[in-house]
Amino acid sequence: MKIKDILRDSKKAFPSLEIVPPRGGISKKELLETIRPLMEFRPPYINVTSHREEYEFRQTPDGSFTRHAVMRRVSETAVCCAIQAEFGVEPVPHLICGGRSADRIESLLQDFRFLGFENVMVLRGDSLIGEKRFTPEPDGYRYASELVSAVRRFEKEKDCSFCIGVGAYPEKHFEAANLDQDIANLKRKVDAGADYIITQMFFDNSVFYRFRDKCREAGITVPIIPGLKPLSNARQIELLPRSFSIDIPQELVHTIHSHADDAAYCYEAGREWCSAQCKDLLKHGVPAIHFYTMGRQDNVTSILRDNF
Repeated sequence: MKIKDILRDSKKAFPSLEIVPPRGGISKKELLETIRPLMEFRPPYINVTSHREEYEFRQTPDGSFTRHAVMRRVSETAVCCAIQAEFGVEPVPHLICGGRSADRIESLLQDFRFLGFENVMVLRGDSLIGEKRFTPEPDGYRYASELVSAVRRFEKEKDCSFCIGVGAYPEKHFEAANLDQDIANLKRKVDAGADYIITQMFFDNSVFYRFRDKCREAGITVPIIPGLKPLSNARQIELLPRSFSIDIPQELVHTIHSHADDAAYCYEAGREWCSAQCKDLLKHGVPAIHFYTMGRQDNVTSILRDNF
């Protein structure tokens, strides 16, 4: 079932989930057992992230080094198939520009179509470590809006149909000059054919409400789903802003820093903050709430139990 139809037909807000494909070494059974507790809350779909190849340098007999692309994680396609077969939940594979040629993207869409996937999350993806700015493949796409258009062209050629989600940044993408410019870029993705939006994580709901209002003023009418992630340790106070270019409210920073040596306290404080965010978002009429699990399901399970 397409996400846009789930959003249209749902009588109340629901939770959705995002998981990261595991690195090699974990079995399918082990992965599914980490997801199983979340099925209690009947999420209608699960997003599965996509990752670029990593590179390693190998020394040759003459002492020089050669660069080799390696995939250290299980593919998003394999994880989607496992989720669909085990739980009967709609899988939403991520489709990224980074490291993908136009032909490679078309091949992935062929696989998604063959496997019966009806939904896809279209993203530009991150730059490689060490890159100053995102560099597309020579025969690839620079912007997510271009990739959305490519998916729509594929549909016409292959007589199929996908529901397309795209990402957004309530605090603006770090490369955008300002929030208005970033929302203009978001509108290009919607005008190219995106059906709904999921936001980057945030920790201040007023930031999301301001962003949502500005999107509506800009003529963006598709559903906007807030994305949340509970803090689980004190280190994330520094790591998350650095990795995702987000702000963390001073009240939460102070709470975590004042108990930085108490791991259990920090974990519970992060869980309570996120649960309070959920309650407030639900009161303000969001259609759904998307949770970034990032390999830690226990706190998300507890938050879902509080709110859904």
